[in-house]
Amino acid sequence: MVWLDAVMEADPELFGYMKEELSRQKASLEMIPSENFTSEAVMQAVGSILTNKYSEGYPGRRYYGGNEFIDKIERLAVNRAKRLFNVEHVNVQPYSGSPANMEVYLSICKPGDTVMGQSLTSGGHLTHGSPASATGQIFNSMQYGVRPDGYIDLDAVRELAVNNKPKLIWVGSTAYVRRLPFKEMASIADEVGAYLAADISHISGLVIAGVHESPADYAHIITTTTHKTLRGPRGAMIMVTKKGIEKDPELPSKIDKAVFPGMQGGPHDHVTAAIAISLLQASTPEFKEYAVQIVNNAKALAAALMKNNIDLVTNGTDNHMVLADLTSIAPGLGIFAQEALDAVGVTMNKNTVPGEQSSAFYPSGLRMGTPAITTRGMKEQQMYLIADIISEVINNIRGYRLPGDKDARIDYLRTFREEIKKSEAMRDLKKRTVEISAMFPLYKNILLPAE
Repeated sequence: MVWLDAVMEADPELFGYMKEELSRQKASLEMIPSENFTSEAVMQAVGSILTNKYSEGYPGRRYYGGNEFIDKIERLAVNRAKRLFNVEHVNVQPYSGSPANMEVYLSICKPGDTVMGQSLTSGGHLTHGSPASATGQIFNSMQYGVRPDGYIDLDAVRELAVNNKPKLIWVGSTAYVRRLPFKEMASIADEVGAYLAADISHISGLVIAGVHESPADYAHIITTTTHKTLRGPRGAMIMVTKKGIEKDPELPSKIDKAVFPGMQGGPHDHVTAAIAISLLQASTPEFKEYAVQIVNNAKALAAALMKNNIDLVTNGTDNHMVLADLTSIAPGLGIFAQEALDAVGVTMNKNTVPGEQSSAFYPSGLRMGTPAITTRGMKEQQMYLIADIISEVINNIRGYRLPGDKDARIDYLRTFREEIKKSEAMRDLKKRTVEISAMFPLYKNILLPAE
């Protein structure tokens, strides 16, 4: 299979950048929890003739002609999602996770309504009412957090809900490593008459495989992206459960109207097709084995890091994600750790931790995950090797400190980057990363024209 030959001919400069990115992915360890390697079939669908069609509306109710086959594709994706997630209604048209969540707000809330979500510094998502997001500015947002041990403080959540009577409560996260308490949050939402929306963007693949509890029996609405543990294209879905329809029989229609024409125009039909493929792939026994291995790998990685004296939020994980807390070494060390790891070919992201002593721009944590490296076939033995690399990188940067003067930080970080590039220890760690990556080839059937 030859890949990018048409791009090379049409735009050699762009081709060069894409070739470099392919080489980077093949030779590095992708450990950002929200990233994965999708299948060649998904990539072919995204790059297919389906990108040519315009399909405003829904199957059987389009504003343009020529959609008889697009209707079949969208219905296929919807029906597969309904079966896999055990829900009554699915909209597969949201462009991505943030628009999908905004469309949930628009379907049931009015500006100024009270909403609740997990705070960003406690592992929540921007669109769950963060003040930095439009969702925290348009709506009266109440943010809940975690206990000192890193677990969601359910007593505080209930008190906040009882005192403020929100219209909508979110359960879901972007940096929470433990089981999401769907049943407990549903009890709170039911007590105050709120809608419960479960954002399972990070764990949807784990839910399908049965290695994380499903919110289908507890939430009224479920949202998810399709490119994380689900291993599909960059898209999203909004689902309405049986419980949601019992609360409001018109909820499916409200969701659909919020998506189109409320927030979006024509759907991305090529992405819809790719979602259908990823859902079919996720229905196989092989995918369940994959999801089980994701969690096993995350647990092994966490145990190895703790053995190497790296502090972890909650001292472990229940899912695909591990959150290291470097505060005991130095507040704000997350930016240094991310860039040093990137220099040795291990890609993860800086992240705030509960009780953050620095800032969101210069946080004290590292967020890492196992979906992408598990896709490559890595197992527990590789997690031990990777944990050693991570630990050695962190030990090599222990002496760096974030300057208190904000103006001095840019120069300090520039010097830091130059120093780690010259470090022999870092070069040796980079070789170890490349050796591990080479043992698990990525996209073996995708060849560049020059090859």
